[in-house]
Amino acid sequence: MKTVNIKLSLAENVKNFVNIVNKYPYEIDLRSGRHVVDAKSILGIFSLDLSKPIAVEIYCDDCDDFLEDIKDFLV
Repeated sequence: MKTVNIKLSLAENVKNFVNIVNKYPYEIDLRSGRHVVDAKSILGIFSLDLSKPIAVEIYCDDCDDFLEDIKDFLV
């Protein structure tokens, strides 16, 4: 498992992020404080506090391609 931090400040960013995440077959969660949501759920993401950085938990060790795709959101 790998963890990185992202920032999703605009609704357009959330939409683009979900489109990227849905291309990958492995499990990806977002954690903000004690709340954890599926990164493939746009409604779940909007339930988080988007004013702060969000931890992305990737349940795959070989996820360099995914990290490259989300580099614009990384903090």
